[in-house]
Amino acid sequence: MNITETLFLSTLMGLAAGAASWSSRSWVGRVIDFIESDVQKKLKAMRIVSPRLRLYLSSWIYLMVIALAGLWFGYGNPIFAIVAVTIMGPLPWYLLRRMAERRRLQIEDQLAGSMTTLAGAIRAGLSLAQALEILAEQSPQPIRLEFQHMVGQYSMGKTLQETLLEAKQRLQSENFSMFAAAMLASRESGGKLNETVERIAESVREFQRLERKIESETAQARKSATYMAIAPPVILLVYYFVDPINTGRLFVTLPGQIMLSIAVLLNVSAWLWARSILSPDI
Repeated sequence: MNITETLFLSTLMGLAAGAASWSSRSWVGRVIDFIESDVQKKLKAMRIVSPRLRLYLSSWIYLMVIALAGLWFGYGNPIFAIVAVTIMGPLPWYLLRRMAERRRLQIEDQLAGSMTTLAGAIRAGLSLAQALEILAEQSPQPIRLEFQHMVGQYSMGKTLQETLLEAKQRLQSENFSMFAAAMLASRESGGKLNETVERIAESVREFQRLERKIESETAQARKSATYMAIAPPVILLVYYFVDPINTGRLFVTLPGQIMLSIAVLLNVSAWLWARSILSPDI
């Protein structure tokens, strides 16, 4: 294929992608709305502000469409094009969810110690606002950032109830929900907040102990799932050196491409399913 034919083919691909984008803009808009809502929640939980999020999402979707057309028409390989875009398309969303979940687990681990510090500060005679300021200064990251935000919102005139409810919706943590409920109930009824918080801290520690026990008991199974996901590409590479002709047919013939694509999708699905089953949830 000479330069003229390449430019002509690239122009046709660009026009086709543009026409497809224009004709399906309403459907793409609904898809982007759904993805934007979910991604916005994850970014909000991670304290990340992205005013141009919709532009980034739209650009990524159109980039995947162009990549699909390029792999399909440029290399004449529709099966691998569909598989590649199917895996690469949701990859940033999956990584973002992993990062948000990792941050949430860190906050869960730090919450029991913060509640113990809060109970000690209240027992020493400090007010709830003063105790929260101590947490905003002495707590480790990332929970310190949450307490700093709460103190900042409270000092700007928001009520404690509004501040706690916003943090509860942002963090999506059951332990923090219990913590916030105890603080609001004690503030309204006038009960001993330090005793209530200490009991909640003990419950949180017990939950964490059970979660760590389950994690330790399922650690070997999770490693086995990862090894099983890595094994097929390694075996394929070994077979390529043993029988390169027949192994190469998996990449150059249509039946081979279909079988290889199905194997890739099943392998990725099995790994994700195994990770989901082995994730502790108490």
